[in-house]
Formats: sequence, C-alpha cells, structure tokens
Amino acid sequence: MSLLCTKAQASSSFQNGSIASIPTKLTTSASGDSLPPAKKIFHKKEEDCSLFVAFFTFLSYGVLLLVGYVKEFFNPPSTKEKNREGYVPLYIGFESFYTRNVYRRIQDCWNRTICSVPGAIIDLMERTTPDYGWTMKLTGKIIKCINVGSYNYLGFAENVGPCHDAAEETTKTLGVTTCSPRLELGSMEIHQKLESLVAEFLGVDDAITFGMGFATNVLNLPSLLGPGCLVFSDEFNHASLILGLRLSGATVKVFRHNDAQDLEKKLREAIIYGHPRTRRPWKKAMIVVEGIYSMEGSICDLPNFIRIKKKYKTYLYVDEAHSIGALGPHGGGVVDYFGADPKDVDIHMGTFTKSFGAAGGYIAGSKDLINHLRVTSHAQIYAASMSPPVAEQIITSMATIMGKQGDGEGRRRIQQLSRNVKYFRQRLRQMGFIVYGHDDSPVVPMLLYLIPKIAMFVRELTNRGVAGVGVGFPATKITGGRMRFCLSAAHTKEMLDKILEEVEEVGRLCGCRYSTAVKNPEPIEW
Repeated sequence: MSLLCTKAQASSSFQNGSIASIPTKLTTSASGDSLPPAKKIFHKKEEDCSLFVAFFTFLSYGVLLLVGYVKEFFNPPSTKEKNREGYVPLYIGFESFYTRNVYRRIQDCWNRTICSVPGAIIDLMERTTPDYGWTMKLTGKIIKCINVGSYNYLGFAENVGPCHDAAEETTKTLGVTTCSPRLELGSMEIHQKLESLVAEFLGVDDAITFGMGFATNVLNLPSLLGPGCLVFSDEFNHASLILGLRLSGATVKVFRHNDAQDLEKKLREAIIYGHPRTRRPWKKAMIVVEGIYSMEGSICDLPNFIRIKKKYKTYLYVDEAHSIGALGPHGGGVVDYFGADPKDVDIHMGTFTKSFGAAGGYIAGSKDLINHLRVTSHAQIYAASMSPPVAEQIITSMATIMGKQGDGEGRRRIQQLSRNVKYFRQRLRQMGFIVYGHDDSPVVPMLLYLIPKIAMFVRELTNRGVAGVGVGFPATKITGGRMRFCLSAAHTKEMLDKILEEVEEVGRLCGCRYSTAVKNPEPIEW
C-alpha cells in the first residue's frame, strides 16, 4: 500500500512570516494501488577505481603519514609562538598534522597568486620555496596560461565590453559600497532593479539578493528551518549548505548522490516513524540538492526530485550556483535544462560569481518566501548590501543572457559553452582518462587518484601554459583525487586543442589513463 497525503493535508504555504508545517499524517490511496518506484533515469554510474590503483593510493597516503609520525616522534613540532607564552596551541589535532606533513609538500599547487582578469588567459605569479613548502616567495616572473580553473562559464569575467563599461559608470555615480545593511540604509534602486530582473529571468514571483554567495546558503537556511524540521541532503552537497543546515538545528538525513530511489526510501521511513525520540510528525520536510555539483560535474535529477516533492508534499531547495547561466537553452539553469516549471521548485538559490562574472547570491521564489527572508535573514539584517558596480555587472550580463541587449551575444555564449563542453569531455574519454559528470556539465573532473600524481599534473600543466585545479583528500575521498577543469564560452577551439594536447602528454608521463571503457575511434567534431 502506498502512502499518500490527503488533499486537505497537502495545502502548505508561508504563514505569519514562517513556513507552514508540512503535513505528515498519512493515508493510503483510495484504489489501493501502489505507486511506481522512483526510476533512476538520471543516476549516472561512474567508472570505479580499480583495486590495484586503490591499493597504491592508500599506500601513498600511508607512507606520507608514517614518515610524518616518525619525524615528529623524534623531533616534535614547536607549539610556542611569539608573544604567546602560556597559551594552549591554537592549531591542534590531525588537521594540523596533515597540513604539516602532507599538504605542505604540495602547497605550491594551490593558493596561487594571479595578476590579471580571470578570463580565458590568466597571468600567474611564479613562486619558489627555499624550505620545502614552509614558506613561498614570489620570483617576479609572470606565467601566462590558458585558464581552466576559474568558474567563468560564460566569459563575463572581462575588463572590456558593455558589462565593464556599465559597472565603471555605476562606480562613478553610486560609489563602491553602501556602508549599511539592506534593512537600514543599504537598499538602493539598483538592488531593486536587480531583484526584479532575477525574478523575471527565473520565472518566479520575487527574489532577494546578497553580497556573498557562500553566505546566501549559510545565513538563510536557519531562517527557513529549525529544530523539529527534517532535511534530506545529497551526500555531495556544498560546504555552505552543510554549514547552513548545521546552524539551523534541523535533523539532516543524507541520501546517496543524485539517487532519487534512495531519497524516496528514506523519506518514506522518516514520514512513517516520525521524530526518532518522540515519534511525533516532523514540523516540515525539505529536500536540498544542487543543480551542478562542483566537485563531481554531475547534474541533479530534477524531474524525479520534483515528482517526489509533489508526492510527499515536501519543500524543494535547489542550489544553482554552478548551473545558473551555464545550463539550459536560455541559460536558466537546471530548471531550464529539463524544461521544468519554475514554480515546482519552492526555493531557488544561486550565485553571481560564476556565469555572471560578479559576486553575491540570490534566493528566489514566492512573494511570501521573499517577504519572510527580508525580515528574518541574517544576511539581510546584518551584512552590508551588494556593491552597486557589482549589481550593475550582474544586471548587464543577465540582460545579455536574456537577449534584452547585445544582439544575440548571450545566446552565442551559451551555445559556445555547450559546444566546448561536449568536445572537451569526449576528447578526454577518447584519450583514455576517467571523466566524471554528465555530458552537458561545464565542470569536468578527471580522475588521478594518487596525491603525487595530482601535484605532478598541476605543476607540469602550469609549466606548459595551462592553469588548472587539482583536488584531493580531504576535499574528496582518498580514492577521489582529480584534476578539475572548468570550461568557458571564452575558450576557442585552438585553446581547447592546446589544453588537450598538454593533458594527453602529461597523462602519458604520469600514467593516468586509467579508463577501461571502449574508446570511440571516430574523430570528435567541435
């Protein structure tokens, strides 16, 4: 027998400035028919790490840790700091040990200093270390590289053109900051114009914007959730979502990545048994997912999540930080990509730091939702409002994407990004690399596994004029070390071919072509 909510119980709305409780009293369907199980139509099975590679990956970490423990046994690290006599160590535990003995050896691959616009071509400032990673010194030399590390999906990170000119003019008129939160004297006409445009772009009633993308999740989720609420969170959700959910005090249940069937199973159990201590119904339930997962390159199974949300009357929160602008025929994100009704997503969240070449974030949805956040969000009450020239950059780039200006430039960039993504992904697979994610995702993770290979890959690519990002434990699981390429509409075919040529050569040197899948022998067209 399937479990359904009655029509009366299904009504839910924002009441008295807060979200009304989701009904949890259950009845069976009148016909007694069972509903079909969730179909895994979009749950993509990635190629697994072989036991041979996994063994040497664990061995490499084990050797590094063993050497570190032996070294610090005979020569314990000093915990004393200048002017800190009598203080306990500020940095203690395994994290500090890992930083000293693992991260230090390869830290030149991260936190690199740039001195140019993060466009298709980027300037890196060369660094050297005289003491094996304890200190880094700039040499004064500039390394010009093709940039596949920045989230510049539509190529709006530029210092020339309409967006730059509009932001420059706004700086002359309104300055660079409001010096006040929105709830006091920080609201400008340009903020209201931006929020109206965001709501129009997404096809929803209203929107609210914030000066920082990370804080958009962290400081708004506690306004929507609290103790007694239940959240179903994808296992690969971003740190900002995880931190926001922790601050909210809600109970969080994690489901397998992008697996609607696992989500529905856990949702059923939670509704049946209620709160684990009191067995009372939950105040409300919410599903929290991302449009594109920035570490996996996967696109969320939105149609199935919407189906489950409607079936069990839960709220659906979609973080489109990496998908807004980068997915869909109109750049409208994962909702546009699947052709879904925007009203089927209760809470739209996104950032302006990727596709729009700016900063900040937004939450969009119903009028009641936005009015609630305007008076309860900590980011609205305490944080300074978005910088006016940043708001103008977003308005101009978003208007270009929407076709309101630019003579089709926005559509051209969307199509260019889509073409670049498909070409790059297919070529990497053809070379024999393990590539994660869906074919339309501009985030392209390429598995390397061993931490020495991650470091070698990043260094060699940089020396060959390609600036990429390596990712390893603890940002991923131990057998999840990878290179992460972020593609842009600003990349030309010549740039992509140059990147692929260098990746293939470095991959041959490192022995990183692990894929056992059948290769496509046909030439890949751009």
